[in-house]
Amino acid sequence: MNVTTILQLMGGLGLFLYGMKVMSDSIENAAGAKLRGILERLTTNRFMGMLLGIFFTAAIQSSSACTVMVVSFVNSGLMTLYQAAGVIFGANIGTTVTSQLVSFNLSEYAPVFLLAGALVVMFSKNDRVRKWAGVVVGFGILFLGISGMSGAMESVQSDPRAMEVLGSLNNPLLTVVVGALITGIIQSSSVTVSIILLMCKGGLMDIHICLFMILGCNIGACVPALLTGINGKKDAKRAALIHLYFNIIGTIIMFVILMLMEDQVIGILEAISHGDPGREIANAHTIFKIFQVGILLPFSTPIVKLTYLTVPGKDKDVGYRSQFTLQYIGEKVVFSPATAVVDAIRELERMGSLASENINRSMNALITLDEEDIEEVYQVEKNINFLNHAIVNYLVKVGQMNLPVDDRRQIGALFHVANDIERIGDHAENVADAARSRAKRGIDFSKDAQSEMGELLGMVNDIVRYAMDCFAGNGNVDEKIALVEELEEKIDLKERELQDRHIERLARNECSPEAGMLFSDIVSGLERVGDHATNIAFAIRESEQEDMNVKQAAVRV
Repeated sequence: MNVTTILQLMGGLGLFLYGMKVMSDSIENAAGAKLRGILERLTTNRFMGMLLGIFFTAAIQSSSACTVMVVSFVNSGLMTLYQAAGVIFGANIGTTVTSQLVSFNLSEYAPVFLLAGALVVMFSKNDRVRKWAGVVVGFGILFLGISGMSGAMESVQSDPRAMEVLGSLNNPLLTVVVGALITGIIQSSSVTVSIILLMCKGGLMDIHICLFMILGCNIGACVPALLTGINGKKDAKRAALIHLYFNIIGTIIMFVILMLMEDQVIGILEAISHGDPGREIANAHTIFKIFQVGILLPFSTPIVKLTYLTVPGKDKDVGYRSQFTLQYIGEKVVFSPATAVVDAIRELERMGSLASENINRSMNALITLDEEDIEEVYQVEKNINFLNHAIVNYLVKVGQMNLPVDDRRQIGALFHVANDIERIGDHAENVADAARSRAKRGIDFSKDAQSEMGELLGMVNDIVRYAMDCFAGNGNVDEKIALVEELEEKIDLKERELQDRHIERLARNECSPEAGMLFSDIVSGLERVGDHATNIAFAIRESEQEDMNVKQAAVRV
Protein backbone atom coordinates (compact mmCIF):
# COMPACT_ATOMS: atom_id res chain seq x y z
CA MET A 1 0.00 0.00 0.00
CA ASN A 2 1.29 3.46 -0.82
CA VAL A 3 1.11 6.46 1.49
CA THR A 4 -1.86 7.96 -0.37
CA THR A 5 -3.93 4.81 0.15
CA ILE A 6 -3.03 4.66 3.84
CA LEU A 7 -3.96 8.33 4.33
CA GLN A 8 -7.23 7.81 2.46
CA LEU A 9 -8.07 4.84 4.68
CA MET A 10 -7.19 6.79 7.82
CA GLY A 11 -9.19 9.81 6.67
CA GLY A 12 -12.21 7.68 5.79
CA LEU A 13 -12.03 5.88 9.14
CA GLY A 14 -11.69 9.21 10.95
CA LEU A 15 -14.77 10.60 9.21
CA PHE A 16 -16.69 7.40 9.92
CA LEU A 17 -15.83 7.48 13.63
CA TYR A 18 -16.59 11.19 13.90
CA GLY A 19 -19.87 10.80 12.02
CA MET A 20 -20.91 8.02 14.40
CA LYS A 21 -20.08 10.19 17.40
CA VAL A 22 -21.87 13.27 16.04
CA MET A 23 -24.95 11.23 15.17
CA SER A 24 -25.04 9.39 18.51
CA ASP A 25 -24.35 12.50 20.62
CA SER A 26 -26.90 14.58 18.73
CA ILE A 27 -29.65 11.99 19.18
CA GLU A 28 -28.77 11.60 22.85
CA ASN A 29 -28.77 15.37 23.40
CA ALA A 30 -32.00 15.91 21.47
CA ALA A 31 -34.04 13.10 22.94
CA GLY A 32 -31.81 11.48 25.57
CA ALA A 33 -33.84 12.71 28.56
CA LYS A 34 -37.12 11.36 27.13
CA LEU A 35 -35.53 8.06 26.12
CA ARG A 36 -33.94 7.82 29.56
CA GLY A 37 -37.32 8.39 31.18
CA ILE A 38 -38.84 5.59 29.12
CA LEU A 39 -35.92 3.32 29.98
CA GLU A 40 -36.19 4.13 33.68
CA ARG A 41 -39.95 3.63 34.01
CA LEU A 42 -40.84 0.75 31.71
CA THR A 43 -38.21 -1.91 32.50
CA THR A 44 -40.74 -3.89 34.52
CA ASN A 45 -39.60 -7.33 33.34
CA ARG A 46 -36.88 -8.96 31.31
CA PHE A 47 -38.82 -9.09 28.05
CA MET A 48 -39.95 -5.46 28.26
CA GLY A 49 -36.40 -4.46 29.22
CA MET A 50 -35.07 -6.29 26.18
CA LEU A 51 -37.50 -4.51 23.83
CA LEU A 52 -36.58 -1.14 25.33
CA GLY A 53 -32.88 -1.97 25.02
CA ILE A 54 -33.38 -2.70 21.31
CA PHE A 55 -35.36 0.50 20.75
CA PHE A 56 -33.03 2.70 22.81
CA THR A 57 -29.82 1.45 21.20
CA ALA A 58 -31.28 1.56 17.69
CA ALA A 59 -32.35 5.16 18.37
CA ILE A 60 -29.04 6.48 19.68
CA GLN A 61 -26.92 4.20 17.48
CA SER A 62 -24.65 3.15 20.33
CA SER A 63 -24.85 0.06 22.53
CA SER A 64 -21.94 1.50 24.53
CA ALA A 65 -23.99 4.61 25.41
CA CYS A 66 -26.95 2.44 26.37
CA THR A 67 -24.94 0.06 28.57
CA VAL A 68 -23.04 2.93 30.21
CA MET A 69 -26.38 4.58 31.01
CA VAL A 70 -27.74 1.31 32.42
CA VAL A 71 -24.61 0.91 34.58
CA SER A 72 -25.19 4.47 35.84
CA PHE A 73 -28.84 3.67 36.63
CA VAL A 74 -27.83 0.57 38.59
CA ASN A 75 -25.14 2.55 40.41
CA SER A 76 -27.73 5.16 41.43
CA GLY A 77 -30.26 2.56 42.52
CA LEU A 78 -32.77 3.53 39.80
CA MET A 79 -32.67 0.07 38.22
CA THR A 80 -32.07 -3.41 39.61
CA LEU A 81 -29.55 -5.81 38.10
CA TYR A 82 -32.37 -8.05 36.91
CA GLN A 83 -33.98 -5.14 35.07
CA ALA A 84 -30.59 -4.11 33.68
CA ALA A 85 -29.98 -7.60 32.27
CA GLY A 86 -32.94 -7.38 29.90
CA VAL A 87 -31.94 -3.92 28.66
CA ILE A 88 -28.33 -4.99 28.09
CA PHE A 89 -29.48 -8.05 26.14
CA GLY A 90 -31.70 -5.86 23.98
CA ALA A 91 -28.89 -3.35 23.41
CA ASN A 92 -26.90 -6.12 21.76
CA ILE A 93 -29.60 -6.47 19.11
CA GLY A 94 -30.15 -2.73 18.72
CA THR A 95 -26.47 -2.15 17.95
CA THR A 96 -26.79 -4.16 14.71
CA VAL A 97 -28.87 -1.38 13.14
CA THR A 98 -25.69 0.54 12.25
CA SER A 99 -24.25 -2.28 10.16
CA GLN A 100 -27.63 -2.70 8.45
CA LEU A 101 -27.57 0.99 7.47
CA VAL A 102 -23.97 0.74 6.23
CA SER A 103 -24.80 -2.32 4.12
CA PHE A 104 -27.07 -0.18 1.94
CA ASN A 105 -25.17 1.92 -0.56
CA LEU A 106 -26.10 5.44 0.57
CA SER A 107 -22.67 7.03 0.13
CA GLU A 108 -23.70 8.92 -3.00
CA TYR A 109 -26.34 10.76 -0.93
CA ALA A 110 -23.86 11.84 1.75
CA PRO A 111 -23.39 15.39 0.34
CA VAL A 112 -27.18 15.92 0.38
CA PHE A 113 -27.40 14.92 4.06
CA LEU A 114 -24.42 17.12 4.91
CA LEU A 115 -25.78 20.19 3.14
CA ALA A 116 -29.31 19.84 4.50
CA GLY A 117 -28.13 19.27 8.05
CA ALA A 118 -25.53 22.04 7.94
CA LEU A 119 -28.04 24.61 6.70
CA VAL A 120 -30.43 23.82 9.55
CA VAL A 121 -27.62 23.90 12.15
CA MET A 122 -26.43 27.28 10.85
CA PHE A 123 -29.77 29.04 10.50
CA SER A 124 -32.22 27.45 12.95
CA LYS A 125 -32.72 29.21 16.29
CA ASN A 126 -34.38 26.21 17.93
CA ASP A 127 -31.87 24.27 20.02
CA ARG A 128 -33.68 20.94 19.67
CA VAL A 129 -34.05 21.32 15.91
CA ARG A 130 -30.31 22.01 15.65
CA LYS A 131 -29.62 18.83 17.62
CA TRP A 132 -31.73 16.77 15.23
CA ALA A 133 -30.01 18.47 12.30
CA GLY A 134 -26.75 17.35 13.91
CA VAL A 135 -28.01 13.78 13.52
CA VAL A 136 -28.39 14.36 9.78
CA VAL A 137 -24.92 15.92 9.59
CA GLY A 138 -23.45 12.95 11.44
CA PHE A 139 -25.24 10.60 9.07
CA GLY A 140 -23.73 12.42 6.09
CA ILE A 141 -20.21 12.44 7.59
CA LEU A 142 -20.52 8.72 8.38
CA PHE A 143 -21.32 7.81 4.77
CA LEU A 144 -18.69 10.23 3.47
CA GLY A 145 -16.19 8.24 5.55
CA ILE A 146 -17.53 4.99 4.12
CA SER A 147 -17.04 6.37 0.61
CA GLY A 148 -13.44 7.26 1.44
CA MET A 149 -12.67 3.87 2.93
CA SER A 150 -14.33 2.03 0.04
CA GLY A 151 -12.21 3.92 -2.46
CA ALA A 152 -9.02 3.15 -0.53
CA MET A 153 -9.94 -0.53 -0.24
CA GLU A 154 -10.13 -0.82 -4.02
CA SER A 155 -6.44 0.16 -4.10
CA VAL A 156 -5.60 -2.28 -1.31
CA GLN A 157 -7.15 -5.12 -3.29
CA SER A 158 -4.52 -4.68 -5.98
CA ASP A 159 -1.65 -4.79 -3.45
CA PRO A 160 -0.38 -8.42 -3.13
CA ARG A 161 1.43 -7.75 0.18
CA ALA A 162 -1.66 -6.34 1.84
CA MET A 163 -3.76 -9.23 0.56
CA GLU A 164 -1.18 -11.69 1.86
CA VAL A 165 -1.36 -10.15 5.37
CA LEU A 166 -5.16 -10.19 5.37
CA GLY A 167 -5.16 -13.72 4.00
CA SER A 168 -3.01 -14.90 6.90
CA LEU A 169 -6.00 -14.50 9.20
CA ASN A 170 -7.19 -18.06 8.68
CA ASN A 171 -7.24 -19.25 12.30
CA PRO A 172 -10.80 -18.83 13.68
CA LEU A 173 -9.71 -18.44 17.31
CA LEU A 174 -6.99 -15.91 16.40
CA THR A 175 -9.52 -14.00 14.30
CA VAL A 176 -11.91 -13.78 17.26
CA VAL A 177 -9.07 -12.37 19.41
CA VAL A 178 -8.12 -9.83 16.71
CA GLY A 179 -11.75 -8.68 16.44
CA ALA A 180 -11.98 -8.29 20.21
CA LEU A 181 -8.73 -6.30 20.42
CA ILE A 182 -9.61 -3.93 17.58
CA THR A 183 -13.10 -3.30 18.98
CA GLY A 184 -11.69 -2.85 22.49
CA ILE A 185 -9.42 -0.10 21.16
CA ILE A 186 -12.09 1.61 19.06
CA GLN A 187 -14.74 0.93 21.77
CA SER A 188 -17.53 0.42 19.28
CA SER A 189 -18.63 -2.89 17.78
CA SER A 190 -20.84 -0.99 15.31
CA VAL A 191 -17.77 0.69 13.82
CA THR A 192 -15.66 -2.48 13.71
CA VAL A 193 -18.42 -4.59 12.14
CA SER A 194 -19.03 -1.84 9.58
CA ILE A 195 -15.34 -1.87 8.62
CA ILE A 196 -15.42 -5.67 8.36
CA LEU A 197 -18.52 -5.29 6.15
CA LEU A 198 -16.69 -2.92 3.81
CA MET A 199 -13.65 -5.19 3.65
CA CYS A 200 -15.79 -8.20 2.82
CA LYS A 201 -17.73 -6.20 0.24
CA GLY A 202 -14.45 -4.99 -1.30
CA GLY A 203 -13.06 -8.53 -1.55
CA LEU A 204 -10.32 -7.93 1.03
CA MET A 205 -11.52 -10.57 3.48
CA ASP A 206 -13.32 -13.86 3.01
CA ILE A 207 -16.73 -14.18 4.66
CA HIS A 208 -15.51 -17.24 6.60
CA ILE A 209 -13.00 -15.07 8.48
CA CYS A 210 -15.41 -12.12 8.77
CA LEU A 211 -17.96 -14.18 10.68
CA PHE A 212 -15.43 -15.17 13.35
CA MET A 213 -14.13 -11.61 13.59
CA ILE A 214 -17.68 -10.40 14.24
CA LEU A 215 -17.79 -12.73 17.25
CA GLY A 216 -14.64 -11.09 18.60
CA CYS A 217 -16.19 -7.66 18.10
CA ASN A 218 -18.98 -8.63 20.48
CA ILE A 219 -16.49 -9.22 23.31
CA GLY A 220 -14.46 -6.08 22.59
CA ALA A 221 -17.68 -4.04 22.75
CA CYS A 222 -17.81 -4.69 26.51
CA VAL A 223 -14.81 -2.44 27.20
CA PRO A 224 -16.75 0.88 27.61
CA ALA A 225 -19.14 -0.62 30.17
CA LEU A 226 -16.28 -2.28 32.06
CA LEU A 227 -14.34 1.00 32.18
CA THR A 228 -17.48 2.79 33.36
CA GLY A 229 -18.23 0.31 36.12
CA ILE A 230 -14.71 -0.24 37.39
CA ASN A 231 -14.79 2.74 39.78
CA GLY A 232 -18.45 2.41 40.66
CA LYS A 233 -20.27 0.52 43.35
CA LYS A 234 -20.42 -3.25 43.36
CA ASP A 235 -23.73 -3.35 41.49
CA ALA A 236 -22.26 -1.11 38.78
CA LYS A 237 -19.42 -3.61 38.36
CA ARG A 238 -21.95 -6.44 38.22
CA ALA A 239 -24.01 -4.65 35.55
CA ALA A 240 -20.89 -4.29 33.39
CA LEU A 241 -20.12 -7.98 33.93
CA ILE A 242 -23.62 -8.95 32.75
CA HIS A 243 -22.71 -7.40 29.40
CA LEU A 244 -19.36 -9.19 29.35
CA TYR A 245 -20.71 -12.60 30.35
CA PHE A 246 -23.56 -12.38 27.85
CA ASN A 247 -21.13 -11.72 25.02
CA ILE A 248 -18.55 -14.30 26.11
CA ILE A 249 -21.16 -17.06 26.49
CA GLY A 250 -22.92 -16.02 23.27
CA THR A 251 -19.62 -15.95 21.39
CA ILE A 252 -18.70 -19.44 22.60
CA ILE A 253 -22.08 -20.79 21.48
CA MET A 254 -21.82 -19.18 18.03
CA PHE A 255 -18.15 -20.21 17.70
CA VAL A 256 -19.10 -23.86 18.22
CA ILE A 257 -22.00 -23.58 15.77
CA LEU A 258 -19.78 -22.00 13.11
CA MET A 259 -17.09 -24.63 13.57
CA LEU A 260 -19.67 -27.39 13.11
CA MET A 261 -22.03 -25.82 10.55
CA GLU A 262 -20.15 -22.98 8.88
CA ASP A 263 -21.09 -23.89 5.31
CA GLN A 264 -24.78 -24.20 6.19
CA VAL A 265 -24.72 -20.83 7.99
CA ILE A 266 -23.05 -19.14 5.01
CA GLY A 267 -25.55 -20.78 2.68
CA ILE A 268 -28.46 -19.34 4.66
CA LEU A 269 -26.83 -15.87 4.68
CA GLU A 270 -26.26 -15.97 0.91
CA ALA A 271 -29.86 -17.00 0.32
CA ILE A 272 -31.43 -14.21 2.39
CA SER A 273 -28.90 -11.58 1.21
CA HIS A 274 -29.16 -12.36 -2.52
CA GLY A 275 -25.40 -12.79 -2.82
CA ASP A 276 -24.51 -9.26 -1.61
CA PRO A 277 -21.42 -9.68 0.64
CA GLY A 278 -22.17 -6.48 2.56
CA ARG A 279 -25.71 -7.56 3.30
CA GLU A 280 -24.43 -10.99 4.32
CA ILE A 281 -22.21 -9.48 7.02
CA ALA A 282 -24.93 -7.13 8.26
CA ASN A 283 -27.48 -9.94 8.38
CA ALA A 284 -24.97 -12.25 10.09
CA HIS A 285 -24.39 -9.64 12.78
CA THR A 286 -28.13 -9.21 13.37
CA ILE A 287 -28.98 -12.94 13.26
CA PHE A 288 -26.10 -13.84 15.61
CA LYS A 289 -27.30 -11.29 18.17
CA ILE A 290 -30.96 -12.30 17.95
CA PHE A 291 -30.00 -15.96 18.32
CA GLN A 292 -27.78 -15.22 21.33
CA VAL A 293 -30.50 -13.20 23.06
CA GLY A 294 -33.10 -15.87 22.32
CA ILE A 295 -30.89 -18.54 23.87
CA LEU A 296 -29.64 -16.55 26.88
CA LEU A 297 -32.62 -14.39 27.91
CA PRO A 298 -34.27 -17.27 29.84
CA PHE A 299 -30.95 -17.68 31.69
CA SER A 300 -30.56 -14.02 32.64
CA THR A 301 -31.15 -14.79 36.34
CA PRO A 302 -28.24 -17.30 36.53
CA ILE A 303 -26.03 -14.79 34.68
CA VAL A 304 -26.90 -12.11 37.25
CA LYS A 305 -26.13 -14.58 40.04
CA LEU A 306 -22.80 -15.34 38.39
CA THR A 307 -21.88 -11.65 38.72
CA TYR A 308 -22.53 -11.89 42.47
CA LEU A 309 -20.03 -14.76 42.63
CA THR A 310 -17.50 -12.67 40.69
CA VAL A 311 -18.09 -9.52 42.76
CA PRO A 312 -19.14 -10.77 46.21
CA GLY A 313 -20.20 -8.74 49.23
CA LYS A 314 -21.98 -5.44 49.68
CA ASP A 315 -20.93 -1.83 49.49
CA LYS A 316 -20.40 0.02 52.72
CA ASP A 317 -23.79 1.42 53.68
CA VAL A 318 -23.96 5.13 52.97
CA GLY A 319 -27.38 6.20 54.25
CA TYR A 320 -28.85 9.62 53.81
CA ARG A 321 -27.73 10.49 57.35
CA SER A 322 -24.04 9.80 56.63
CA GLN A 323 -21.90 12.77 57.56
CA PHE A 324 -20.06 14.74 54.86
CA THR A 325 -20.44 11.99 52.25
CA LEU A 326 -21.88 12.15 48.76
CA GLN A 327 -23.85 9.09 47.76
CA TYR A 328 -24.89 9.66 44.14
CA ILE A 329 -22.32 12.12 42.80
CA GLY A 330 -19.29 11.13 44.87
CA GLU A 331 -16.13 9.15 44.20
CA LYS A 332 -17.86 5.76 43.96
CA VAL A 333 -20.25 6.98 41.30
CA VAL A 334 -20.38 6.24 37.59
CA PHE A 335 -20.50 9.54 35.71
CA SER A 336 -22.52 9.73 32.54
CA PRO A 337 -23.74 13.02 31.03
CA ALA A 338 -27.03 11.30 30.22
CA THR A 339 -27.68 10.56 33.92
CA ALA A 340 -25.83 13.48 35.55
CA VAL A 341 -29.02 15.44 36.28
CA VAL A 342 -30.77 12.31 37.59
CA ASP A 343 -27.89 11.73 40.01
CA ALA A 344 -28.05 15.36 41.17
CA ILE A 345 -31.79 15.01 41.81
CA ARG A 346 -31.17 11.89 43.91
CA GLU A 347 -28.55 13.74 45.95
CA LEU A 348 -30.95 16.66 46.45
CA GLU A 349 -33.64 14.21 47.60
CA ARG A 350 -31.19 12.95 50.20
CA MET A 351 -30.39 16.50 51.27
CA GLY A 352 -34.12 17.25 51.51
CA SER A 353 -34.68 14.23 53.76
CA LEU A 354 -31.97 15.49 56.10
CA ALA A 355 -33.49 18.98 56.22
CA SER A 356 -37.02 17.68 56.83
CA GLU A 357 -35.84 15.37 59.60
CA ASN A 358 -33.84 18.17 61.15
CA ILE A 359 -36.88 20.47 61.34
CA ASN A 360 -38.71 17.82 63.34
CA ARG A 361 -35.69 17.16 65.54
CA SER A 362 -35.32 20.86 66.32
CA MET A 363 -39.04 21.25 67.11
CA ASN A 364 -38.85 18.27 69.45
CA ALA A 365 -35.80 19.81 71.14
CA LEU A 366 -37.68 23.09 71.51
CA ILE A 367 -40.25 21.34 73.75
CA THR A 368 -38.03 18.76 75.53
CA LEU A 369 -34.89 20.94 75.75
CA ASP A 370 -32.85 17.77 75.11
CA GLU A 371 -29.25 18.99 74.69
CA GLU A 372 -28.27 15.95 72.62
CA ASP A 373 -31.04 16.70 70.13
CA ILE A 374 -30.00 20.35 69.97
CA GLU A 375 -26.39 19.42 69.29
CA GLU A 376 -27.52 16.89 66.67
CA VAL A 377 -29.43 19.65 64.87
CA TYR A 378 -26.23 21.69 64.55
CA GLN A 379 -24.23 18.67 63.30
CA VAL A 380 -26.84 17.79 60.68
CA GLU A 381 -26.97 21.42 59.57
CA LYS A 382 -23.21 21.27 58.92
CA ASN A 383 -23.81 18.18 56.80
CA ILE A 384 -26.60 19.95 54.88
CA ASN A 385 -24.27 22.89 54.20
CA PHE A 386 -21.59 20.46 52.98
CA LEU A 387 -24.07 18.80 50.61
CA ASN A 388 -25.28 22.17 49.37
CA HIS A 389 -21.78 23.32 48.43
CA ALA A 390 -20.86 19.94 46.89
CA ILE A 391 -24.06 19.71 44.82
CA VAL A 392 -23.79 23.31 43.62
CA ASN A 393 -20.17 22.74 42.56
CA TYR A 394 -21.25 19.58 40.75
CA LEU A 395 -24.05 21.43 38.95
CA VAL A 396 -21.60 24.13 37.85
CA LYS A 397 -19.33 21.48 36.30
CA VAL A 398 -22.21 19.55 34.76
CA GLY A 399 -23.67 22.73 33.28
CA GLN A 400 -20.51 23.17 31.23
CA MET A 401 -20.91 19.73 29.63
CA ASN A 402 -22.84 18.56 26.59
CA LEU A 403 -26.08 17.45 28.25
CA PRO A 404 -29.41 16.39 26.74
CA VAL A 405 -31.45 19.51 25.93
CA ASP A 406 -34.16 18.81 28.53
CA ASP A 407 -31.57 18.18 31.24
CA ARG A 408 -29.69 21.38 30.49
CA ARG A 409 -32.88 23.37 31.03
CA GLN A 410 -33.28 21.85 34.48
CA ILE A 411 -29.87 22.92 35.78
CA GLY A 412 -31.08 26.38 36.84
CA ALA A 413 -34.05 24.86 38.69
CA LEU A 414 -31.73 22.48 40.56
CA PHE A 415 -29.66 25.43 41.82
CA HIS A 416 -32.84 26.97 43.25
CA VAL A 417 -33.90 23.68 44.85
CA ALA A 418 -30.51 23.31 46.53
CA ASN A 419 -30.87 26.83 47.93
CA ASP A 420 -34.43 26.23 49.18
CA ILE A 421 -33.45 22.98 50.93
CA GLU A 422 -30.48 24.73 52.53
CA ARG A 423 -32.82 27.47 53.79
CA ILE A 424 -35.10 24.83 55.33
CA GLY A 425 -32.02 23.54 57.15
CA ASP A 426 -31.28 27.06 58.37
CA HIS A 427 -34.76 27.29 59.91
CA ALA A 428 -34.07 24.08 61.84
CA GLU A 429 -30.93 25.69 63.20
CA ASN A 430 -32.94 28.79 64.17
CA VAL A 431 -35.33 26.59 66.16
CA ALA A 432 -32.37 24.93 67.89
CA ASP A 433 -31.11 28.43 68.82
CA ALA A 434 -34.56 29.17 70.24
CA ALA A 435 -34.45 25.92 72.26
CA ARG A 436 -31.14 26.92 73.84
CA SER A 437 -32.44 30.42 74.52
CA ARG A 438 -35.54 28.96 76.17
CA ALA A 439 -33.45 26.64 78.35
CA LYS A 440 -31.03 29.42 79.34
CA ARG A 441 -33.76 31.96 80.19
CA GLY A 442 -36.27 29.49 81.70
CA ILE A 443 -39.03 30.34 79.24
CA ASP A 444 -42.16 28.16 79.30
CA PHE A 445 -44.73 27.57 76.56
CA SER A 446 -48.37 27.07 77.40
CA LYS A 447 -50.08 23.82 76.45
CA ASP A 448 -52.09 25.70 73.84
CA ALA A 449 -48.91 27.12 72.27
CA GLN A 450 -47.29 23.67 72.14
CA SER A 451 -50.40 22.15 70.57
CA GLU A 452 -50.64 24.93 67.97
CA MET A 453 -46.98 24.61 66.95
CA GLY A 454 -47.44 20.84 66.66
CA GLU A 455 -50.46 21.33 64.42
CA LEU A 456 -48.59 23.73 62.14
CA LEU A 457 -45.54 21.42 62.06
CA GLY A 458 -47.76 18.55 60.86
CA MET A 459 -48.95 20.66 57.93
CA VAL A 460 -45.37 21.71 57.14
CA ASN A 461 -44.23 18.06 57.18
CA ASP A 462 -46.95 17.21 54.68
CA ILE A 463 -46.10 20.03 52.29
CA VAL A 464 -42.36 19.23 52.41
CA ARG A 465 -43.07 15.56 51.67
CA TYR A 466 -45.39 16.39 48.75
CA ALA A 467 -42.94 18.99 47.45
CA MET A 468 -40.02 16.54 47.36
CA ASP A 469 -42.23 13.99 45.60
CA CYS A 470 -43.16 16.61 42.99
CA PHE A 471 -39.53 17.55 42.51
CA ALA A 472 -38.40 13.93 42.14
CA GLY A 473 -41.37 12.96 39.96
CA ASN A 474 -42.66 10.36 42.45
CA GLY A 475 -46.28 9.29 42.11
CA ASN A 476 -49.01 11.45 40.58
CA VAL A 477 -47.22 14.80 40.33
CA ASP A 478 -50.28 16.80 39.23
CA GLU A 479 -52.25 15.54 42.22
CA LYS A 480 -49.44 16.39 44.63
CA ILE A 481 -48.93 19.82 43.06
CA ALA A 482 -52.58 20.52 43.83
CA LEU A 483 -52.06 19.33 47.42
CA VAL A 484 -49.03 21.60 47.77
CA GLU A 485 -51.01 24.61 46.56
CA GLU A 486 -53.85 23.80 48.93
CA LEU A 487 -51.53 23.27 51.89
CA GLU A 488 -49.55 26.43 51.16
CA GLU A 489 -52.75 28.48 51.50
CA LYS A 490 -53.78 26.62 54.66
CA ILE A 491 -50.35 27.16 56.22
CA ASP A 492 -50.52 30.90 55.50
CA LEU A 493 -53.97 31.09 57.08
CA LYS A 494 -52.91 28.97 60.03
CA GLU A 495 -49.84 31.13 60.65
CA ARG A 496 -51.98 34.29 60.76
CA GLU A 497 -54.53 32.54 62.97
CA LEU A 498 -51.82 31.42 65.42
CA GLN A 499 -50.29 34.88 65.52
CA ASP A 500 -53.72 36.33 66.40
CA ARG A 501 -54.24 33.75 69.13
CA HIS A 502 -50.77 34.51 70.48
CA ILE A 503 -51.66 38.22 70.73
CA GLU A 504 -54.87 37.33 72.55
CA ARG A 505 -52.93 35.23 75.07
CA LEU A 506 -50.51 38.11 75.61
CA ALA A 507 -53.45 40.45 76.17
CA ARG A 508 -54.91 38.05 78.74
CA ASN A 509 -51.47 37.77 80.37
CA GLU A 510 -51.52 34.00 79.80
CA CYS A 511 -47.93 33.91 78.51
CA SER A 512 -44.80 35.95 79.02
CA PRO A 513 -43.53 38.42 76.40
CA GLU A 514 -40.35 36.31 76.05
CA ALA A 515 -42.37 33.16 75.30
CA GLY A 516 -44.55 35.16 72.95
CA MET A 517 -41.56 36.39 70.94
CA LEU A 518 -40.16 32.87 70.60
CA PHE A 519 -43.57 31.51 69.63
CA SER A 520 -44.03 34.20 66.96
CA ASP A 521 -40.57 33.56 65.50
CA ILE A 522 -41.11 29.79 65.40
CA VAL A 523 -44.51 30.06 63.72
CA SER A 524 -43.17 32.54 61.14
CA GLY A 525 -40.20 30.27 60.49
CA LEU A 526 -42.44 27.24 59.88
CA GLU A 527 -44.54 29.30 57.46
CA ARG A 528 -41.39 30.19 55.53
CA VAL A 529 -40.44 26.50 55.42
CA GLY A 530 -43.79 25.97 53.69
CA ASP A 531 -42.88 28.70 51.19
CA HIS A 532 -39.53 27.03 50.43
CA ALA A 533 -41.31 23.69 50.00
CA THR A 534 -43.68 25.31 47.48
CA ASN A 535 -40.69 26.66 45.56
CA ILE A 536 -39.22 23.16 45.44
CA ALA A 537 -42.48 21.63 44.20
CA PHE A 538 -42.75 24.09 41.31
CA ALA A 539 -39.03 24.36 40.43
CA ILE A 540 -38.96 21.82 37.58
CA ARG A 541 -42.45 22.69 36.36
CA GLU A 542 -41.56 26.39 36.12
CA SER A 543 -38.40 25.58 34.12
CA GLU A 544 -40.57 23.53 31.73
CA GLN A 545 -43.09 26.39 31.49
CA GLU A 546 -40.30 28.86 30.70
CA ASP A 547 -39.15 26.54 27.94
CA MET A 548 -42.72 26.39 26.58
CA ASN A 549 -42.93 30.18 26.63
CA VAL A 550 -39.66 30.42 24.70
CA LYS A 551 -40.97 27.95 22.10
CA GLN A 552 -44.22 29.88 21.73
CA ALA A 553 -42.31 33.14 21.34
CA ALA A 554 -40.12 31.53 18.69
CA VAL A 555 -43.21 30.36 16.80
CA ARG A 556 -44.73 33.88 16.91
CA VAL A 557 -41.50 35.38 15.59
